[in-house]
Amino acid sequence: MMMYPAPLGRLIQELSKLPGIGEKSAARLAFHMLKGKKDDVFRLSECIGRLRQEIGLCQRCFGFSEMKAQDEDGALCDMIAVEKSQEFRGLYHVLHGTISPLDGIGPDALRIKELLERLRDSTIKEVIVATNPTMDGEATALYLSKVIKPLGVSVTRIARGLPMGGDLEYTDVATLGKALEGRREI
Repeated sequence: MMMYPAPLGRLIQELSKLPGIGEKSAARLAFHMLKGKKDDVFRLSECIGRLRQEIGLCQRCFGFSEMKAQDEDGALCDMIAVEKSQEFRGLYHVLHGTISPLDGIGPDALRIKELLERLRDSTIKEVIVATNPTMDGEATALYLSKVIKPLGVSVTRIARGLPMGGDLEYTDVATLGKALEGRREI
């Protein structure tokens, strides 16, 4: 690492630990903070400092939630990607990862046991699996289907395929194949 004054060097080192942030990006962010308004930097610092104090896991769905909202009966945690769609009206359950045998992550490392307990104690009729369309996401979806269906609960998977505004000409063959596989009548 280039020689910086100690406080700046420590900030760059810490920022470069963030995903997708290398030393150059970390330095650019640090210099931006040095050049910016002092109040903005202090507000950012306060937000970062309070993050782990004010956000925790909901004991019901295991989504990130404000600590004060965790014990409220019926409180739902925002699952950011799904919530942005404004299409889903239901309950959530966050597994916090996917089954990944190559990384040594099995079903016991996820919140699957809690999901099954939750399903046994409820009237939920369908579980919509919304994992990424990767090998690990597919393995997780198949495992969930295998352990949930015996409970009499329907297991469905979110559709995969072309994004709105996408162009067929530039679509990869795997995505196009999944779009054809998941087609429906109009």
